[in-house]
Amino acid sequence: MADTITEEEFERAAREFLEANSELRVEAEQSWGEGSDQVALLPERTLEEELAELEAARAWAQKRFDAGFGWISGPVAYGGRGLTRDHQRLYDGIEARFDTPPMTGYGIGLGMVAPTILAHATDEVKERYLRSMWRGDIVACQLFSEPGAGSDLAGLQTKAVRDGDEWLVTGQKVWTSGAHLSDIGEIICRTDPDAPKHKGLTGFVVDMRAPGVEIRPLRQMTGGASFNEVFFTEVRVPDSHRLGDVNGGWSVALTTLMNERAAIGGGSMSSGNGNLSTPRLIELVRHHGKSDDPLIRQQLADIFIHGRVASYTNLRAMAKIATGQLPGPEMSIAKLSLTMNMRRMTDLLSSVLGPKLIADSGEWGTFAWSQFLLGLPGMRIAGGTDEVLHNIIGERVLGLPKEPAVKA
Repeated sequence: MADTITEEEFERAAREFLEANSELRVEAEQSWGEGSDQVALLPERTLEEELAELEAARAWAQKRFDAGFGWISGPVAYGGRGLTRDHQRLYDGIEARFDTPPMTGYGIGLGMVAPTILAHATDEVKERYLRSMWRGDIVACQLFSEPGAGSDLAGLQTKAVRDGDEWLVTGQKVWTSGAHLSDIGEIICRTDPDAPKHKGLTGFVVDMRAPGVEIRPLRQMTGGASFNEVFFTEVRVPDSHRLGDVNGGWSVALTTLMNERAAIGGGSMSSGNGNLSTPRLIELVRHHGKSDDPLIRQQLADIFIHGRVASYTNLRAMAKIATGQLPGPEMSIAKLSLTMNMRRMTDLLSSVLGPKLIADSGEWGTFAWSQFLLGLPGMRIAGGTDEVLHNIIGERVLGLPKEPAVKA
């Protein structure tokens, strides 16, 4: 049964919990050249650092969940508190003022996989995983992309063959963030090779520790390994762990993709917050004596304006989700807006820094931006490539004719 707590009572309880278990975040005033100049788009951590961060996040997630602030708007039947999204937003706003561990390792599981399980899984799977996911007991990843399918998700070839009450999964997935840390994964497989490609897919929840699962890190050009390739060799998956109907996996995939684009496009970077903020870029321009250059000023204005417009689009989409509707094409717009604004940032950085962007002179706030530049291609792929999103917006928002299919 859901709580019958007012927002005032809820806010008071949330503050009491946070004050008893954390410290207020202190934002230190930093001048140019002070502190870290790290602005990488993709995490550049060692495995030991990842594990330590995940352990701290898990301890906080468990403490928060046990106090009633873990899955505030989730159904009570599956471990949620049954309150409104307004209560969740209220808590999130309060917690943001406190110095709590980063929850990066849980982002994909809670932002993309958990909503799909809630929408499409059997009661057995919902009861088995949702509470544990939101409490931080288990980590989940998303297994969609394949080497041979590119941006054509419906062209995937990882197959699942029925064997009584189980399925045998064989194939390869790629660009899987967090696979090496995950306990379960959401996977889309081909279950009918003779059906049209969108109609022969089925989704499953797969045990990432099961026999036949092999995970290999992918080294990216930034030097880090934020992604993995995952191989499946006759991995057994119970039919109870199927998501939706057999050969109904395309709708399952769309649920996940829309939530993925909401998570990426609606994140802090899309509105220009954090290390990639407009103030940081303004200070960069001033430090290098370019603040009176009209072309540089125009580039800065474009970044600010597009970031602000994207934030308004995100608010509209979030309002739609708050009414119980699924994310729509707005999330494709949000994700595309994010990467396009990042490209504007790299153009500005090139104009201001010149060779300092690619030659490490040891000067603060210069070569460090090369990590941002090198991480951008990965962001343009994650959550749907820019090209695919342009097609979605053109066809579903603007009503343009479909792009001609490539003849086999």
